[in-house]
Amino acid sequence: MRACTATVTEISYHDKNTIDADISFLGLEEWRQELKVLLDDLVDSEEGTLRRATDLKSDAGIAWSKVNAVYPTLTPEALVTMTADQILDYSPYIKSILGTTKKIVAKNSSIFAAEIAKYIDSKDQSRGKDKNGKDTNGKDTNGKKKQKTTHEEPQTQAQPQTVAERIMAAARKEARQEKDKKDKKPTKAANNPDAPALWPLIRLVNVRCNAKALSTGAILVDLPGVADANAARNNIAKDYMKRCQCIWILAPIMRAVDDKTAKDLLGDAFKLQLMSEFNRLFYDDHTITFIASKCDDISCSEVIRSLNLEDDEDLEKIEAEISDSQENKQVAKKARAVIEEELDGIAKALRAEKAINKEYKEHLEALKKGEPFTRVLTAKNKGGAGKKGKKSGKGKRGKKRARSDSEDDDNSDSESESSESESESDDDDDNNASESEANDGEDGSDGEGEDDEEPETPETLKAKIATSKENTKGLRARQTELKTARDDLKKQIGHLEKAEKGLQRRKNAFCSLKRSEFSRDVLKEDFRTGLKELDDRMTNERDPDGFDPNVDLRDYDKINLPVFTCSSRDYVRLQGQVQGDGEATCFSNIEDTGIPDLQQWCQQLTLASREKLTRIFFNSISVFVNTLLNYVAGIQGVTVGDREALRAKWDSGHNDDDVKQMDLDDDPFADIPSLSGMGLYSMPGKTKTVSEDHGITNRLVKDFTEAVANCTEDLKRKFQDGLEEKCRAGAAKAAGSAVQTSDTVASTGHWASYRALLRRHGVWRRDLNEELLLPFTQSIATSWGKLFQDNLLRSFQAAIEGAIDKLLEDFEASAAVGLRDQARIQALACKQDANAAMQKSIVTVAQSLTEQQKEISRSLSPYVQNQLIPAYDRAMEERGPGSVARQKAYFHSFVDANKNNIFSDGADVIMDGLDDAAESVRNALCVSVGELADRIEVNLSVLWENTSVESSQVRARGVLVEEANKIAKQIDLWRQAEQLKRDKERVTEELTGFNDVVMAD
Repeated sequence: MRACTATVTEISYHDKNTIDADISFLGLEEWRQELKVLLDDLVDSEEGTLRRATDLKSDAGIAWSKVNAVYPTLTPEALVTMTADQILDYSPYIKSILGTTKKIVAKNSSIFAAEIAKYIDSKDQSRGKDKNGKDTNGKDTNGKKKQKTTHEEPQTQAQPQTVAERIMAAARKEARQEKDKKDKKPTKAANNPDAPALWPLIRLVNVRCNAKALSTGAILVDLPGVADANAARNNIAKDYMKRCQCIWILAPIMRAVDDKTAKDLLGDAFKLQLMSEFNRLFYDDHTITFIASKCDDISCSEVIRSLNLEDDEDLEKIEAEISDSQENKQVAKKARAVIEEELDGIAKALRAEKAINKEYKEHLEALKKGEPFTRVLTAKNKGGAGKKGKKSGKGKRGKKRARSDSEDDDNSDSESESSESESESDDDDDNNASESEANDGEDGSDGEGEDDEEPETPETLKAKIATSKENTKGLRARQTELKTARDDLKKQIGHLEKAEKGLQRRKNAFCSLKRSEFSRDVLKEDFRTGLKELDDRMTNERDPDGFDPNVDLRDYDKINLPVFTCSSRDYVRLQGQVQGDGEATCFSNIEDTGIPDLQQWCQQLTLASREKLTRIFFNSISVFVNTLLNYVAGIQGVTVGDREALRAKWDSGHNDDDVKQMDLDDDPFADIPSLSGMGLYSMPGKTKTVSEDHGITNRLVKDFTEAVANCTEDLKRKFQDGLEEKCRAGAAKAAGSAVQTSDTVASTGHWASYRALLRRHGVWRRDLNEELLLPFTQSIATSWGKLFQDNLLRSFQAAIEGAIDKLLEDFEASAAVGLRDQARIQALACKQDANAAMQKSIVTVAQSLTEQQKEISRSLSPYVQNQLIPAYDRAMEERGPGSVARQKAYFHSFVDANKNNIFSDGADVIMDGLDDAAESVRNALCVSVGELADRIEVNLSVLWENTSVESSQVRARGVLVEEANKIAKQIDLWRQAEQLKRDKERVTEELTGFNDVVMAD
């Protein structure tokens, strides 16, 4: 699945039972720009030929794999003569899907994988072409079309003749078709080698699934690296980096345990961004998570040796059980070998007995017929043996021909063993043969060598046949007994091998878990060491005279890098999510794979933000409900004169439209159908006839506007005092090291990689623009982090609270004596509502400021890139012999001539961006305080407004009060539950501390 590493993939949660995906393709202009870059990588413009692309990891190889994937029928000979626009026009189908979005809805993961594979999975990279682009699919070396291989029966085979054969053939064909349908695997004949692959065209993949791990709101995003030639995907990745709150870093555990992995885990520029954009002095454990994968890839001997586990009691117990199992298996195998040897002897004896029995029967039959018979196996080895041997065609004359009966039996070993039914069938003979026939048979012999042998009679032969049957029966009984014992031993060996396999898996799991435990400790400590080194370096650069390496900037012992060691392969095998992969190789327990812990961690990542937002919501809705109840209930027992006096002094002249300007986003009743469209208030429409300085809203707007202006100026002053000097110093450092950095990049690596870097404006497997900026970002990182971790809106919040308190005091003091108690109560409720609304606004503005500062901090690299684009493009114009040297020389001279202006203007970019951020804060606060002023007046106006007694108004207020009371009661229950949870956590923590003290004592 090639696109997985080159495409931004976002995975989020939905509560449907399907798996949905939106696959967005590049736009026409985006693909045109990438084609231009790919053509530059592929085509040597000087010679007009295709660069060598056999190495698929080279620039030309990567470019060819993309172009050939999308345009598989486009030959290299044609490609070298085409422009990007001509390639676009080459395939109307590809052109038609650019800029579109494909939607997928699948009912399960198997169907989803099959559907999405059509878009993000790549076929064989050769795509049916040889290195010259010639078609090798479907033709042999002589140019003849190859026969396609399908599941159909070969036509050259003879058709089944019998009905049974035809039925079996039809059944086999149906079974194959059913299997193909179930697996959804197309046959080779269904694969079109000229069908384009779409993975290079994918811009973004959004996946939504009902995954429990994501059910709490976490969104996983897989970002591509900087080696992608597509600028659109890079921009998307950078946009996600601006918005991401947590970072997961994945590496195989074999590489993760390396001593320097955690220290060098993040590049210096990335670490600086983390330290400036996240909480610098108070490290958040949720920020970075390290995942060590492939924990099932284990070498027990290596782990035991490296971790000194030879004397571990648990391991010794497992190895002892393995040794016992192996010993028992060897004993069982030896016993089986003894039985097999005896069975071989019995088989030989049965074959010999069968041959002798057969000869007896033949002899008896000859006697009955009066025919001569020469004994072979049953003859005595005396003088007549020579003639017997001659007739049998075995052995040589003389002493060497004489053999015992047992030797004759051994000669019968070459005969194949017949089944018991065949042996028993040989027992059927004719017992009614006469003795005269036997005598006739003897008379028919030549008589040579027969003088020493006793003549056989039918009676003696029958007796010998019966004896042979008894011998055979005894041998078969022993054979059956031994076979049963052998089968029992075979089962026992199978059980022992299965047990040994389970024990080996236990040993693998034990060693893997020990390695994981060791790796977690190493990674955590190395990460602390890496942050300590970074802090020391930056502190030394900021204040070299006062730097003390023995003074820690933070408590590094409290920095706890979350590390998860996982085995996804064994997890899916244990879960039965895949078929055909066999059993798990390492773990028997799903919990040991580490995946359940990672899933739970994913759920916990959103806990802090959800709790914070929930508390804000509870406070906001609680105050809102109380405000509504007070407003709807109205104030009873107030004279008209007192109401009109308050109105005259504090009414700003609102009409009904002004009332609606309350923060309706906070209104929990907006979606209640029973209240929709019902007028809850009877305030008559009025036109403003008072001065701009008169009334609650006008007074607060004036005070709030002054507070906003002061806040804006304060922000700009803090930005200037905290960062401008650092920016100027950083610009000077960056300018001072720019030439050396540029020359270092130019001198390291292959010349083709340097040209690819120039072609992509400094971003190819490394980012030259960011490397040039590194001294700049190092200089401002500490100040940047300290500045934005402070509450920049603290003074503004205090000013707003002061203005509200002063107004409420004046409002209460201006109320008539009979109205003063109600004014005090309403003022208190109003203050609670105002504080909740203001807190929400400040949180929103603070979040906006955080996003803006991330945007500003990442604006430097694009700015430097834009300043260097003329140099990148001009250097690429160099052609011919020595062009690489001329490219390096030109870029060196350009950087040297423009470095001061580039980085000095970069400092202006930062400061101008911060000024713009302060103005954005001012605009946002102006809107918020305007709504807040209206809100406060609406809350206090209940003291001078009359409550309508119309039946529709009364019903509406009754419904509202009922719903509001339900909400208030539910909020109270939630708060009680939260308090119980906190009490439980506190008690658990106290008990844990108590137990630790007892154990220490």
